[in-house]
Amino acid sequence: MNYELLADVAQVIMGQSPPSSTYNAVGEGLPFYQGKTDFGDMYPTPRIYCTEPSRIAEAGDILISVRAPVGPTNISQERSCIGRGISAIRVGKNLDRDFLLYFLRFYEPELAKAGTGSTFTAISREDLETIKIPLPPLTEQKRIASLLARADRLRQLRRTAHDLSDALLQSVFLDFFGEEEKQNYLSIQDLMDSEAIIDMQDGNHGGDYPRSAEFVSEGIPFLTATNVIGNRVFLESAPRLKPERAHKLRIGWVKPNDVLLSHNATVGRVAVMPHFEGEVVLGTSLTYYRLNPGIFLPRYFAYVFQSRHFQAQLESFMGQTTRNQVPITRQRELFVPEPPPLSLQEEFAGVVARVESLRGRMGESTRGVEGLFESLLAEAFS
Repeated sequence: MNYELLADVAQVIMGQSPPSSTYNAVGEGLPFYQGKTDFGDMYPTPRIYCTEPSRIAEAGDILISVRAPVGPTNISQERSCIGRGISAIRVGKNLDRDFLLYFLRFYEPELAKAGTGSTFTAISREDLETIKIPLPPLTEQKRIASLLARADRLRQLRRTAHDLSDALLQSVFLDFFGEEEKQNYLSIQDLMDSEAIIDMQDGNHGGDYPRSAEFVSEGIPFLTATNVIGNRVFLESAPRLKPERAHKLRIGWVKPNDVLLSHNATVGRVAVMPHFEGEVVLGTSLTYYRLNPGIFLPRYFAYVFQSRHFQAQLESFMGQTTRNQVPITRQRELFVPEPPPLSLQEEFAGVVARVESLRGRMGESTRGVEGLFESLLAEAFS
């Protein structure tokens, strides 16, 4: 296969930020894209507009993030202004736009390695223009792009189905318990004082935290936020500690039906601890909530933690610190709705269980589709 430098088959337009006095949020001027935060799966979403653009992307140009993070791509749907965090790539007559888009998505990990800078990573025009692009005949480019686009649409449909299940649960929650803004709220500390929450405790940290060399292939699972994915706990992926080492840990010993909340680094993940054999201990990034079963059901309480109202509180607390965390002392200041009747919680928990069961089956299918897409990318461009 022939390879060409990107500069020889496309034009690279580096972004440049216009004066801030020309920005607005009321739709005057051109949409103004500044970086990855404006990107969607395929197309960016306008949030800010600019009346005096310095650099312009045309409809159909590929937009690529060139500053922290380096490499993500989107397609410009309309004429737009681009800031310093974005470059536009305009293909020539011998290069199919979608073929290049999927190649850049395949090449993204390598491009990210090229990023330099002490404050934040960034790439230059030269980094982009010297990328070597595979260049089969144009008809073959279109065939490959069409195949990848069909696989990509299948991925998006799976993700849309997951989003729809979230919307369904939100709707059911409102039907059962009313709008979040109209409910009565109690702090976590109030619920502990009334023993609706029997105990809450974060995991081990500081001098107690195990070193990487202490983890073994078999032993007591040591759970961290990375083992809580999609409202599920993945015990099998947790590192292990020898029992004698684990038993030196003072805190964080978790039980079935505890509700887990990630509060450090990756904040806001939630799951109910499943039944398990033996013992499990938490790392520094998780807090367990042990509930009074006569007042709270774990599935209901976990969903409250996933609600927009609760997650917004977490984001607000993070904004008040220099670190991406909500320590256990601040968690006591969080508010949740006062306990509804157990009968309502049970009915709602039944709906959650059915939706999560469906999600589990969808998740297996989604992983298969994601794997297929990655395999197709590798086959097309390796």
